[in-house]
Amino acid sequence: MDPLSEVLSLLTAQGSVFAGLKAGGSWAIDFPPPDGIKFNAIVEGACWLTVDGVEKPIRLESGDCFLLSRKRTFSLCSDLSLPAIHSDEIYCHAVNGIARCGTADAFFLIGGRFAFGEEANLLFDGLPPVAVIKSGSDQASVLSWALHRLAHELATPSPGGSVVVQHLGHIMLVQVLRLYLEQEGNNMPSWLLAVSDLRIGTAIQAIHADPARSWTVEDLAQVAGVSRSTFALHFKQKAGITPLEYVSRWRMQLASRSLKANHATISSIAQKLGYDSDSAFSHAFKRIMKCSPREYREKSASVIRP
Repeated sequence: MDPLSEVLSLLTAQGSVFAGLKAGGSWAIDFPPPDGIKFNAIVEGACWLTVDGVEKPIRLESGDCFLLSRKRTFSLCSDLSLPAIHSDEIYCHAVNGIARCGTADAFFLIGGRFAFGEEANLLFDGLPPVAVIKSGSDQASVLSWALHRLAHELATPSPGGSVVVQHLGHIMLVQVLRLYLEQEGNNMPSWLLAVSDLRIGTAIQAIHADPARSWTVEDLAQVAGVSRSTFALHFKQKAGITPLEYVSRWRMQLASRSLKANHATISSIAQKLGYDSDSAFSHAFKRIMKCSPREYREKSASVIRP
């Protein structure tokens, strides 16, 4: 399994919501920061999108899609000079998740929101606050189709619906990530940039295949087929962290999943990930996750229990 597929396999949608917006005339709406990542597709009409922290407004046309990957306020409007109403004012009257604003006859947007756990940080840390996919691209057509299917699954619950919704979220996310990796000029260090590099990606795949191994930089450089110094420098430039720090962080991703998903003892999880003692594992876990394994398990259980 390639690293991107493996990280996606760790993701579990903790919540999914569909929403639509019909608008017309002169209109402007402010939205709160989304809880999770938000996919949107313009089905009809056009609008302006502004996102907190993004310098320039973005013009969106019919067929365009966009993804919001950060918890930032954003606005949609027909005219940038108009005063905006808060989204609560219209969504409290939504029917089947679709709100109406103004004449509601010129603009139609559909959107889906997925809330994932902290395992998703590897992916989202590499994305810009807003990613736009223009109409006519394969990615835009897939996103639009998936959003329509999401609306259908949530509006008409059927057996297996939760699995379908989760897979739709993964499909949409993969399309956006592929587009991001294809674009030029994405040079900010990130996991996505590292895994898309042929040599660094090969080393990351080796780490994922055997996370318990006592990896050294020399080992990983040999896997990548370059010298130790070249590999260490190139890895840091692409990923933003050292190779051995990545080994530790990936282990903690796997450990956090095990702590949430099953009742295995902390000792067995530590041994499975290559730690010689519980104290060494706990120290590494606390350094990266900011709490002990036991505290993490208790906190995760309290979230699931309600």
